[in-house]
Amino acid sequence: MTTVGPAAATTIRLAHQVSDAALEWLGRMRTSFALPRDVADHEIPGDGLKSLSELALAAGTVLRTAVAGPRTTQTAQELMDFAWREFRGGDLLHQLQRHTPAATHPREIYGHFAVAGYRHEGLDTLCARLDRLRASRYTEHVPNRRLAVLGASRRLGLPDPPDAEELTAQTWLGGRPEPWMLDTNNAYGVTHTVFHLTDWGARPEGLPADLQEYLEQWLPVWVEVFSETRSWDLLAEFLIVDVCLERPRFYDHVWERLAEAQRADGMVPNGVTRPPSDPEHAFLNHHHPTIVAAVAGSLTVLRALQTAVPGASRSAG
Repeated sequence: MTTVGPAAATTIRLAHQVSDAALEWLGRMRTSFALPRDVADHEIPGDGLKSLSELALAAGTVLRTAVAGPRTTQTAQELMDFAWREFRGGDLLHQLQRHTPAATHPREIYGHFAVAGYRHEGLDTLCARLDRLRASRYTEHVPNRRLAVLGASRRLGLPDPPDAEELTAQTWLGGRPEPWMLDTNNAYGVTHTVFHLTDWGARPEGLPADLQEYLEQWLPVWVEVFSETRSWDLLAEFLIVDVCLERPRFYDHVWERLAEAQRADGMVPNGVTRPPSDPEHAFLNHHHPTIVAAVAGSLTVLRALQTAVPGASRSAG
């Protein structure tokens, strides 16, 4: 029988609790993620596409980590299937990519599905053809967004661009700035740089050693700041950063605060605006921190188990 220490046990319990409740809320709210049916494909609002892709990310993470119980796992599978249906089995993403070949968001969204085994032959072929164009090397994106495209391309099995290693150095995190210069915009840039370089914690070694050291030094400070200011959305993102590192700290006391902030129905507030009591009205401003909490909880449980039991790769909850 495998046992874990008190600190690890506390972290696992709280992360499980938060993630399971968050995913159940997302499951109940799935119709709010549905895309509009009365507009042309290329006129579907970007926010709707982004939210639906993030739902797939959360569900896919729960399935990939395989640490949830049967009920949560079933909900995750249902959400993945729902999101894939909303994208019309990949046909919508294929049409969006054909309509605007220079756009990268169809590929970025598709990457969340491809890694979970949902493939579209026409989109695979189109992405491969576009990837061979010179234009694919000169997309005008902020640096961490270019890493997002790189991550999506890797999930599709496409080769890295020649300047792949240079992309990290161009990010805010890559410059290792003075830590007190971190603002909200750059904070999200830091978290996503880590997410894309480590493939959402699947490859902690993907983060260069100097950035590992920088984050080991300053992440505890930032976690405390966002915990004290009750910035739950950013705090949950930084908890994901922690378990993307090769030596995570887990922050069990911070998980206690996040668990206390989570509403009884499973929704996690963003910490900036006060959520209304009606879930439908609360959805707009608070579905994102709930998604992030589901991802953070799943990855934390997996890494805590791996740390407590060397050599372990997964465990059923």
